[in-house]
Amino acid sequence: MKLATLRDRTRDGRLVVVSKDLTRCSEVGHVARTLQAALDDWKHIAPRLEEVAEGLEHDAQPWARFHEHDAMSPLPRAYQWADGSAYVNHVELVRKARGAEMPASFWSDPLIYQGGSDSFLGPRDPIRLADEDWGIDMEGEVAVIVVDVPMGASAEQARDAIRLVMLVNDVSLRGLIPAELGKGFGFLQGKPSSAFSPVAVTPDELGEAWDGGRLHLPLLVDYNGKPFGRANAGIDMTFDFPTLIAHAAKTRPLCAGSIIGSGTVSNKLDGGPGRPVAEGGAGYSCIAEIRMIEIINEGKPATPFMRFGDTVRIEMKDRAGRSIFGAIEQTVTKYEGAA
Repeated sequence: MKLATLRDRTRDGRLVVVSKDLTRCSEVGHVARTLQAALDDWKHIAPRLEEVAEGLEHDAQPWARFHEHDAMSPLPRAYQWADGSAYVNHVELVRKARGAEMPASFWSDPLIYQGGSDSFLGPRDPIRLADEDWGIDMEGEVAVIVVDVPMGASAEQARDAIRLVMLVNDVSLRGLIPAELGKGFGFLQGKPSSAFSPVAVTPDELGEAWDGGRLHLPLLVDYNGKPFGRANAGIDMTFDFPTLIAHAAKTRPLCAGSIIGSGTVSNKLDGGPGRPVAEGGAGYSCIAEIRMIEIINEGKPATPFMRFGDTVRIEMKDRAGRSIFGAIEQTVTKYEGAA
């Protein structure tokens, strides 16, 4: 089943069921007006949504054309957005870039930060920022949405709580992050609003690519129209989603609608840093990684961070080449202040 949220006059939009080929959708306001409402009573509402999905596939359900540009993030705002760093290769490279050592515990204990969840961007919304010298970076990721997870949940309980999977662009401002972390109290200004894919899908839609904890498909990141990243999300993921969820729930329950992110998808090459797509490698899901590798190889970074007018596209396709979640496609623009 594939679900999306279409824009209307409300903050939370309206829930629709989307066809497998992402071309059609059916209104489901009589079942659940919003995705959060569906998640709050998933046990009873999901079967009714699945009936609509089945009818949509057999043309037995009223439908309208689905346009990704009309979609908000599946959850336009959420009770919780907790983003991990499951690909420790990425953490290691980015920490080197700012001169910070890599604690050995990072390989055994998941790292998660609490992100802002009150104002997610739509998948085609511009990334509006006031200053391009803040070090604007994209971060291509995978995320899951859970139903209620009890405090102290095991990894098995966490796995059973996963209901939906989607993609993320977790925007980062690399120029602001070091000073914030230097205060010893975490991110705030360095992490503006994230954007999620037009569609969130139930794990069964992913077939063999989903093993219950990892999604084994390449994450396609294009930067200004050229291939930038093709890292496989199922490779080099040190901590799977059940581990991340259980870690987040160690001291508190997670409520239905909580979003858990994987962190930037990152692959190694022969045990070392990756290689650009143009050189036959899997590339990168953020600019910070290629800059670090440029420092390692050349003594200084050559790739600039994003500037006004730059565009990023993040997508994932199944083994038949069909888009699974639709595409996040965003352009960086200058924020001129509130209208």
